[in-house]
Amino acid sequence: MCGALEPAQLARLGRQTGRREVEAGTQLVAAGQLVESYANILSGVVKLVMPLSDGRQQIVGLQFAPDFLGRPFADTSEVAAEAGSRVRLCVFPRSALEALVRESPALVHRLHRQALRELDDAREWMMILGQKQAGEKVASLLLLLSARIDPTKDGVSRRFELPLRRSDFADFLGLTTETVSRHLTRLRKAGIIRIERSRLVTIDDYDGLVAEAGQ
Repeated sequence: MCGALEPAQLARLGRQTGRREVEAGTQLVAAGQLVESYANILSGVVKLVMPLSDGRQQIVGLQFAPDFLGRPFADTSEVAAEAGSRVRLCVFPRSALEALVRESPALVHRLHRQALRELDDAREWMMILGQKQAGEKVASLLLLLSARIDPTKDGVSRRFELPLRRSDFADFLGLTTETVSRHLTRLRKAGIIRIERSRLVTIDDYDGLVAEAGQ
């Protein structure tokens, strides 16, 4: 968001901004919560979660740095947001954003562009969940993480810490935890990935992973 602002606007926003660092599992926003602030993700992965009527939850999206966390102009949040890993946030009040939106067409454009990208991501995941086999789903999620997990890296990251538990993988992909573990093991035995300390993934054969994802 800050990249769309003029220096004077940045200075004004900076006086109302705070930094927050939270551990994995921390709830950042509750579904139905009154929107009083927004945030930019500085590092880490945030899960967007939709509560179900029977008490279960469904992960409906993932956000990475430098994504904007929150839905502008909404009075309440439709989904919950939870830290999937350790997350650092730049937090600012709703009133500050709405004031800047009124005077900065570049900021409006930036927020609109992110909303459209999130829509494209949702459509892609609808296709993945509806049409792909379990192994393709697991490989597709690894490719997504490699592309988005490090915003400072030019291109993909071939070595990264998994920011989600395997149960989160399963929830997001509509699979069981056992199925996710089985396909990660198959990728490892095929020499496509390595997994150290249960969370550190190295992609040794990127083209092979792309093929496994059916792309």
